[in-house]
Amino acid sequence: MAAPYPAIAAREERTAAPSRLADGAGNPHIGGMPLDPIVPAAGLVALAGRLAVTRLSLSDFRCYREARLEAEPAPVVLTGPNGAGKTNLLEAISLLAPGRGLRRARLGEIDRRGEPAAPWAVAASVATPRGSVRIGTGREATAAGGERRVVRIDGAAARSQAALAEHVNLVWLTPQMDRLFLEGSGARRRFFDRLVYGFDPAHAARSAAYEQALRERGKLLREGPHDASWLAALEDTMAQQGIAIAAARRDVAARLDAACAAGTAGFPRARVEVSGAVEDWLADRPALAAEDELRARLAASRRQDGESGGAAIGPHRSDLSVSHGSTGVAAAQCSTGEQKALLIAILLAHARLQAKLRGAAPVMLLDEVAAHLDRARRRALFAELAALGAQAWLTGTDDELFVELRGTAQFFGVREATVSAA
Repeated sequence: MAAPYPAIAAREERTAAPSRLADGAGNPHIGGMPLDPIVPAAGLVALAGRLAVTRLSLSDFRCYREARLEAEPAPVVLTGPNGAGKTNLLEAISLLAPGRGLRRARLGEIDRRGEPAAPWAVAASVATPRGSVRIGTGREATAAGGERRVVRIDGAAARSQAALAEHVNLVWLTPQMDRLFLEGSGARRRFFDRLVYGFDPAHAARSAAYEQALRERGKLLREGPHDASWLAALEDTMAQQGIAIAAARRDVAARLDAACAAGTAGFPRARVEVSGAVEDWLADRPALAAEDELRARLAASRRQDGESGGAAIGPHRSDLSVSHGSTGVAAAQCSTGEQKALLIAILLAHARLQAKLRGAAPVMLLDEVAAHLDRARRRALFAELAALGAQAWLTGTDDELFVELRGTAQFFGVREATVSAA
């Protein structure tokens, strides 16, 4: 198939090149400014073979016309003033996994700002325990005047975003998630489902299939008159995929709860469980019986669901419940600082489990996390990242927040959409 996604293919080709993008003198650069060669700091070589983004290339992405970055499989620190483009780099990495990225932006919102530009594209080389993989993704206009997100893996078009979960395991924490325990359940489900992807990559495809059937059923019920056999087929899909989704969530919640019980120095123990009617069924009956129950409930609620435009029952109604292990207080009732500490404790427990299960901790995107931790907890976080061998991408406005990472992390300065080695 000849150059189906030219912008993505071009970025992917450059990212796959053995040497860095260079100026006429052979000096590597990003955003038009020279870069000193990246020399691995002490201890970095020992991290080879872990999961890590080793090359990242952007075009027409947010504030970046062009950007390219090479990294070792070790923590990466991005510092610079607010608005310089640090979070945009993390967002680009987040799009190497299924979903809408850490900002949940619409495709057209990611295009470079301020002037007409080509559709955005991201390409990366990712080191995994099974070897390196090249990933390209971006926005493409369709013949009908719409748009879609396309994905290429090692030069071949992927059928869907779900294929990314087979190669890249990503988690993130952003300032916008500070209210995760206070707002609606949708954000908590998305957060938790991303953790589930790390244990069961097929969870992404199941979730997509369930959501599509849910939308189609809702549309059919609203528009009426409806085809009963088609409705039954959609409800069968929802029952099969929905119970598998709920079972995966229950399993991961139990694993995380046990891992959190083991404790993380400097952080509180988090109690983790998934609550919902579908999950409750799985506690006292076989999966096939739970499927039959969900199928029957959906069929019985067609009139009600047609009026509401949704579905009254299913894993899309479930919630993640977190509480402070020492006090028993629900996370929503804890202080802002303790809520942040509970979230970090869950991510670190997840990373420990992933390191054992998949041979590598996930890539962790930690946006402005250090600024909201006291020095003791910052040191505890950095020590845990070092013990895990995780490639964490950390952002901040103040270099001094990351002083303990000197010699073990790579430091880059970000100024006005230009990245330079520090």
